Formats: sequence, C-alpha cells, structure tokens
Amino acid sequence: MTIDELRARAAARQETCGQIKKMIVSRLDLEIEPDWITDDQPLFGRGLELDSLDVLELYVAIEAEFGVALYDSEMAVFGSVSRLADEVNPALRARV
Repeated sequence: MTIDELRARAAARQETCGQIKKMIVSRLDLEIEPDWITDDQPLFGRGLELDSLDVLELYVAIEAEFGVALYDSEMAVFGSVSRLADEVNPALRARV
C-alpha cells in the first residue's frame, strides 16, 4: 500500500467516523458535541453509556443513513465508532 493510499484511507475513515458521531448525537438526542466522542471510545459501559433502546435506534439509523443492515450476531460492531466505521464502509476494513 502506498503512502497516498494510506492517506486516502485515513481521510475516508475520518469522514465516516465524523458521520457516525453526528448520527449518534442527533438520533439519540445527546447533549454533547459530536467531536467530544473519540473514535475508540466505548459506546456502552463507561463510554457513552448507551443502552439497548439506543442500540435499536442506531440499527435503524445505520440502515437509513448508510444502507447497511446489521444483525444481532454483529453486536460487537457497536463497541466503538471505529468499529462501526469499518462495518458501514467496507473500504476501511483491513486488507489481509
């Protein structure tokens, strides 16, 4: 992978993470700025402290905004904004 490809991938990740943060704040009506959420911050527990109803709202929001359907078996993608970005934007997934 060239340096230009790495830069393009980093820019795409940053843009996708920004979109997800804005979606989380607006859909869940959080009283914080999207920039306050870090890419690797846990969304549950000691992170944003989201609950099961919040997850249902995010399922709907992700499908509506990104055209990606998530399933119960994929709960791990809600671990952080970065994990969600990998799932909604396949170009960000690590190459094997």
